[in-house]
Amino acid sequence: MITVAPSPSSPKDNTAKNNDTLTLDVQGMKCAGCVKAVERQISQYPGVVCATVNLITAVALVEYQKGEVEPENLAQKLTLGGFPSEVRTSVDEQNWQKIREKQQQTEQRLQTYQLISAVILLIFSTIGHLHHFVGMGYLHPLTNIWFHWALATLALMIPGREIILNGWQGLWHRQPNMNSLIGLGTVSAYLASCVALVFPDLGWECFFDEPVMLLGFIFLGRVLESRARNKASEALEALMSLRPPWARIIGKDKNNQDEGLKIPSAQVKPQEWVRVLEGEQFPVDGTIILGDTSVDESMLTGESMAVFKGKGDGVCAGTINLGGMVVVETTESGSKTVLSQIIAMVEEAQTRKAPVQKLADTVSGYFAYGIMTIALMTFCFWYGWGTKNWSYLLGDLDTSALIMSLKLAIDVLVIACPCALGLATPTAILVGTGVGAEQGLLIKGGDVLEQAQNLDIIVFDKTGTLTEGRFEVTDIVNVGNHEFSHGELLQIASSLEIASNHPVAQALVREANNQGLSFLDTDNVENYPSGGIRGDVHGTKNFYCGNESWLEGEGIYLDVAVKRQVVNLQNGGKTVIYLAQGNTPLGFFALADEIRPFARQTVAQIQGMGSDVILLSGDQVNVVRAIASKLNINTYYGGVNPQEKGQLIKELKQKFPDKTIAMVGDGINDAPAMTEADFAIAMPQGSEIAIKTASVVLTRNKLSDIITAIKLSQKTLQKIKQNLFWALSYNVITIPIAAGILLPSYHILLNPATAGGFMALSSIVVVTNSLQLKKWTVDNK
Repeated sequence: MITVAPSPSSPKDNTAKNNDTLTLDVQGMKCAGCVKAVERQISQYPGVVCATVNLITAVALVEYQKGEVEPENLAQKLTLGGFPSEVRTSVDEQNWQKIREKQQQTEQRLQTYQLISAVILLIFSTIGHLHHFVGMGYLHPLTNIWFHWALATLALMIPGREIILNGWQGLWHRQPNMNSLIGLGTVSAYLASCVALVFPDLGWECFFDEPVMLLGFIFLGRVLESRARNKASEALEALMSLRPPWARIIGKDKNNQDEGLKIPSAQVKPQEWVRVLEGEQFPVDGTIILGDTSVDESMLTGESMAVFKGKGDGVCAGTINLGGMVVVETTESGSKTVLSQIIAMVEEAQTRKAPVQKLADTVSGYFAYGIMTIALMTFCFWYGWGTKNWSYLLGDLDTSALIMSLKLAIDVLVIACPCALGLATPTAILVGTGVGAEQGLLIKGGDVLEQAQNLDIIVFDKTGTLTEGRFEVTDIVNVGNHEFSHGELLQIASSLEIASNHPVAQALVREANNQGLSFLDTDNVENYPSGGIRGDVHGTKNFYCGNESWLEGEGIYLDVAVKRQVVNLQNGGKTVIYLAQGNTPLGFFALADEIRPFARQTVAQIQGMGSDVILLSGDQVNVVRAIASKLNINTYYGGVNPQEKGQLIKELKQKFPDKTIAMVGDGINDAPAMTEADFAIAMPQGSEIAIKTASVVLTRNKLSDIITAIKLSQKTLQKIKQNLFWALSYNVITIPIAAGILLPSYHILLNPATAGGFMALSSIVVVTNSLQLKKWTVDNK
C-alpha cells in the first residue's frame, strides 16, 4: 500500500529537565548484593533522580537535580556505608593513562598477593592430611593440631582480614554481601574448632583446615575471575590505546622547518599548528594546512585502504599518517576528539544495564538475607531432628551432631553465589559493546542491546542515510522571460547557499566552484529549515532558493508547464530546487543523489528478518517514490518537515502500540523523529544532536552495519540469558545439596572448602561464557 505525507501537526512540547549527571568510582563491591546496596544508598539521597551501578567497571552513573546534590557529600556517604567512593573528574589523556597504569599495577599486586596466599594456604592445608599416609611421620610437627590452629588464625588475620571486615561492615549497615556469607562461614568454622580444641571432653571435631582451604579457594577463584574480567574489557582498552599521548607543535609559519615542541596532546589548543611525521598517529582532530599524505583511517572506518588527504581535508586523532610530513591546524583536542568521544560513549554504554537484569537485581537485593535464613534453618533442622532421625550418619561420618549441623550450615553460606548473578549481565554487555566498537558500532548500553534484537518497524531518512547525501547538479533550467544565464542563476543560488551545510546547498556551491564562478555579496539572509533560503544578492532584494511547497507558502507559484517538466525529473529520482526573485520564478536546478552501496541488500535483509521498512524524507513525494521503488520499499512519506517527522513517528507508535519502532537518520531535521522513536540509529557524518539522540551510531558509515547491530544484540542477549540461567540454576541446585538433601540416601556431604570451590567456579563459568562473544566477529566473517 502506497502512503503519502500526513497533514502537518503541531510538534510536541519538550521541556528540558533541570538534571545533571556525575560518575562515581566505587570500591568494595564484590557481588550483585553490593551493587543493589550501593544503588539503594544513592537513590535514597535527596535530589538523586536515578542511579546505575556496574559491578565490572566499579562505576556508578548518577542522574541528579542540579543544585540539590553535592557530589562530594554523596561520595562520602557511600564511603561511610562501606563502599569507598570518589567523584570522577575529567582528566586529560596523559593523566588518564598514568591513573590507569597505576590502577592496573595496584590490581596486579593485589592479584599476586591473593594468588600467593591461596597457594600457601592450600599447600599447608594439604599437609595437614598427609599423616594419613604411611611413611609421613617426619611431617608430624606440621600435622599437629596446634600448628593448624596457628595456620587458621593467621589465615583469618592476614589474607582473610579484608573479607571478614568488609562482610561485618555489610552486616552492620544491614547490607550483607558475598563477604558477609564467607565471613560467617569461616569464622563459624574457626570458633567451633577453637571450642573443640580448648574443651576436648566435648567430643567435637576440630576442622581448622576447612576455613584455611575455603579462603584459599576464594582467593584463587577471585584471581581467575579478575583476569577473565580484564579480558572482557580488552576491546575498550584497545580503543584507549589508540590515543596518541604526544603532539609536536610548531609556530604559525609555513616556512618553519624546526622539529617543533613535543607536548602532551591533551594540552594542544584549537587553531595551533601540529607537525605530524610519516608513520605517526595524528594526535588531534584538525585540518591539513601544509602537505599531502595518505591516511590509514581503519580504526574509525574499518576500511583497510588508505585515504588521500590534502590541504583543507580533515583528519582525526588516532589515525595514522602513511605518507609524508604534514602540518595540521587543530580543531579539537583532548576529550573533544572523535576518538575520545567514541571511547566516552563506549564507557557509558558499559555502565548502562539491560532490563533483563531486573530479575537478577531483585533477587540479589535479598539474596544474602535469604541464604543466612536457609543456613540457620539447615542448622536447626539437622541438629534438632535430622541427626536424631538418621543417627547412623554420625557414626559413618565420625562426627558429632553439633559439628555436622554446623558444617552443613557453613556449606550453605559459602556455596551460594550472588557473584554469578551480579556478573551475568555486565560481563556480557562489556564484551558485547566492546565487540560492537571493533565492528564499527557505538552501542549505548545494555538496554539498547536488548531492544535492538527485536525491531518491528525501521524508518529510514532518505538523504545521507539510504542515499549518499552528496548531490550533484545535473540540470539547470530557465523559467520565464529574464536575462539571467544558467551560470548567473547558479551564481546567485550558490551565493545564498554558501553559509548552509545542507547537502543540496553544498552541491550548488561545489558546482559553482567547478565552473569557476565567484560568489556575490549577500545581505539579510534568512534560512528556513527543510524549506529554503531567502536574502538579497549583490544589492538586488528578495531572492528565494528552495523547494516548491515553501515557495508556494511564500506566495510564489509555478505554471503547469514547469510543474510537468519538474515531475518528469522527480520521477527519475532527482531533487529539484527553485530560484525566484520577488514573486517571479527564475529557474530550477535538478540534483541527483546516488543510492548508498548495499542499501538494497540491507533493506532486503531487514525485510527478510520480519521487520517493516518505511522511507521518510523532506524531499518531494515524486522523488521519494522513485527512491522507494528502487529499494523495494512499499511505504514512504515525502515532503515532511522536521516537526512532522516527529509527529509521524508518534502516530506510528499510536497505530502500532505493541511494535518497536526505530528511526535511522543523520541530520538535525531527523532529531525530532529520532527522539520520538523507541530506538534511534545515526550515521557518523550526521549532526551532533542526531548522534547524541541515537541509541546506536554506525561509525564506519556502512548501512549494512544495522544488520550487524541487530545480530550482535541477539547474540549478546543470548549470552545474558545463558548466564542468568546458569547463575539461578547453580544456586537452586547446589544450595539444597549443601544443606544435605542427598546425605540420608547417598551419604553425600560437601565440606566447606569444596563448597567454596564450587562457588568460585560458578563466577568463572559466567565470565568465561561471556568471553565467548569475542569469537562472534570470527564466526560471522
